[in-house]
Amino acid sequence: MKKDALLSITGVSFRYGAQTVLNNINLDVEKGEVIGIIGPNGAGKSTLLRLIAGYLSPDEGSIVFSGSPLKDYDRRSLARHIATLPQSLDMPFPYTVEEFIVMGRYPYDRRSFSYGAEEKEMASEIMKDMNIGHLASRQINTLSEGERQKVYLAQCIVQDPEVLLLDEPVSHLDIKHQMRVLEILEGLHGEGLTILMILHDLNLASEFCSRMVLIVQGSIYTDGPPAATLTYENIEKVYDTVVIVRENPLSKKPFVIPVSRKYLTRDDKSQ
Repeated sequence: MKKDALLSITGVSFRYGAQTVLNNINLDVEKGEVIGIIGPNGAGKSTLLRLIAGYLSPDEGSIVFSGSPLKDYDRRSLARHIATLPQSLDMPFPYTVEEFIVMGRYPYDRRSFSYGAEEKEMASEIMKDMNIGHLASRQINTLSEGERQKVYLAQCIVQDPEVLLLDEPVSHLDIKHQMRVLEILEGLHGEGLTILMILHDLNLASEFCSRMVLIVQGSIYTDGPPAATLTYENIEKVYDTVVIVRENPLSKKPFVIPVSRKYLTRDDKSQ
């Protein structure tokens, strides 16, 4: 555990019943990092985020945030520091978009569930940045999946956290809106926000993350900058698929091209 780390995960293991999902995870996160958590389906990525968010408790090991054990924080005080966007959310009540986003200020309101002009102004600015201002009076259950995803993210941002945990934040967005959301996150990172996000798109992770943690079968396989993590050897071994890895001519970051098996099959008829 690094003494000056914002978040330290030490020897963490977690099980669902008899099934071990995470095994001896060690991870230090420093303030201001943007970390992409990648790996195959079922590797334990979402469980790791839920542990960091305090939704789950480790069976073994410890999680320390800002010098104090995570378990010592109550739910409300932790929400002032860490905001979480899970992979899916249930929406039992037909809140309007503005109402739902403003609710992200609840951890700071000790009196009631009422909100004033300051909170609404914060929500308005974020809706403008996210290009969803026109949805303010719409009920969330009338929105498309992509629109809802942006609203959920806006609520996390209005929470004004130190750390933002995101589980597939752009999975329901088209390429234009994927880039817009990630550019907004990049801007927030520039203001000091620490971000950990699960991404299945390795190329987006490469472009927007300064560090990547590759998890396989509940353990960290490799941890480092994109160029060291996204090698064709690592990807082919972990994902069991053939890829070509090249350098993006603009960012100099690696980008990954999956190779269809049809190009690997010898055509005997041509012989």
